Amino acid sequence: MAVKQISVFLQNRSGGLADITDVLAKANVNIRALSISESSDFGVLRLIVDDVFAAGNALKENGHIYSLTDVIAVAGEDKPGSIAKIVSVLAQAGMSLDYAYAFFAKSQERAIMIIKVEDRAAAKKVLKENGIPLVNEEEIAKL
Repeated sequence: MAVKQISVFLQNRSGGLADITDVLAKANVNIRALSISESSDFGVLRLIVDDVFAAGNALKENGHIYSLTDVIAVAGEDKPGSIAKIVSVLAQAGMSLDYAYAFFAKSQERAIMIIKVEDRAAAKKVLKENGIPLVNEEEIAKL
C-alpha cells in the first residue's frame, strides 16, 4: 500500500513553483500536499496529488522532469501528540526517516503524514502493529 509521490526538480528562480502549479491546475490535478527543499541552484518539489497519471502526463507535456517515489501515508488524529506517536513508533523500531511532511484532511478531521524510509515494508508492519492506520492513493484522491 504505497502512495506515489511526484518529485520535480526546479531551478532556483522566481516563478518556478508557479509554473508547475499552473501546469497541474490546467490539467485539473488537485495538489493534496507539497514540500520544497532547496539549495542555492535548484529545489526539489515533492507532491502528493489526486491523480498521479494526469499529473505526470501534464508535467511531461510541458517539459518538466519528474520522478515517482513510493512513500507511506499514515493517518493520525488532529490533536497534539499525533505526529509524535507516529515518529516514536518508528524510532523505537530503529528506523530513521529520510524525510517527512504532513497535511490536514479537513473532510476527515485527521492529519496525514507522508514519510519516506529505507525499508517501507518493515515500517508499514511496525505502524500497523501499533495501530497507526495507513492511507492509500484512492483515499488521498477522495479527500
